[in-house]
Amino acid sequence: MSKVLSYAALSATENLQSHTIERRDVGLNDVEIDILYCGVCHSDIHMTRDEWGFNSIYPMVPGHEIVGKVISVGFDVKQFKVGDLVGVGCMVDSCQKCNSCVDGLEQYCESGSISTYGSLDTMHDNSVTYGGYSEKIVVDKNFVVRMPNNIDVKKTAPLLCAGITTWSPLRQWNVKKGDTVGIIGLGGLGHMGVKFAHALGCKVVMITTSQQKGEDAKKLGADEVLISTDTKAMEKYANKFDFLLNTIPVEHDVSSYVELLKRDATMVVVGSLAPLLGVHGTPLILGRKRIAGSLIGGIKETQEMLDFCGQHDIVADVEMIDIQNINQAYTRMIKNDVKYRFVIDMQSLKNS
Repeated sequence: MSKVLSYAALSATENLQSHTIERRDVGLNDVEIDILYCGVCHSDIHMTRDEWGFNSIYPMVPGHEIVGKVISVGFDVKQFKVGDLVGVGCMVDSCQKCNSCVDGLEQYCESGSISTYGSLDTMHDNSVTYGGYSEKIVVDKNFVVRMPNNIDVKKTAPLLCAGITTWSPLRQWNVKKGDTVGIIGLGGLGHMGVKFAHALGCKVVMITTSQQKGEDAKKLGADEVLISTDTKAMEKYANKFDFLLNTIPVEHDVSSYVELLKRDATMVVVGSLAPLLGVHGTPLILGRKRIAGSLIGGIKETQEMLDFCGQHDIVADVEMIDIQNINQAYTRMIKNDVKYRFVIDMQSLKNS
């Protein structure tokens, strides 16, 4: 075991603070990573404050958008070497035997995938997992991905959650060049959805309540803006969309969005664990329309997404912060005061 400096929540009501944790020794199949950057996801706030009722385990070290350099590898690790630029996303292990894992969909592991933080590591020593708000991390080789070297590394961390969360449904539902795709909501998830759909050659429509966000979306690659509170505009777009990606993070009425779908088209919800209101059978039945959900992506799919980003020069729009400012960043995130993701420069932790 080795002692590692981190920032942790010691309870659901306390601010994050400097805290020392222990990492396991590097095993035969492990990769040890010196963390360079860590993205800040809104789920970090929910988890540290136990807002989802998942019985958060404390102390909790958040962070599941991790980019770093390999500093050591286990004897049986052949695909990574010291010095490689790598990433770790929302999972650090799974059973690797069930149907989902065999299909490369570890996020749906039938035994439950092991989250990068706040989980019991049942595949190793049953210890609590700690995330990327720390100096380094030790991860099974099968849950490490190779980061593209040709794009701005500090802006790649959010790809490991916000990126794959939006990429996975676009691929699963075979979104392709020429499709009309609506991205509902512009934030950490929505801005990545716009970039990916644009790079795939789709006609991209930003669906938002804010004209200003609509203008911002055009700068990111959206072709058109649809203001969802404008009844006449919504009627004009009825039955026009091949696919809708819904990134709204709170409880909301989806009935008006269902009307936008073509026959046989799908709206995929990625942004909210809260109830969806206004779900009626009539428009679904009469148009053979679908409402579906999607989690993150598997490791293979995550690597595919990263390779695509390298090929198309896609990164997140980020604001860099020092770890010492993480609590202020949480406050700003709650107020939607960031475009569109905070990323921690982990050198600030090492300097401390």
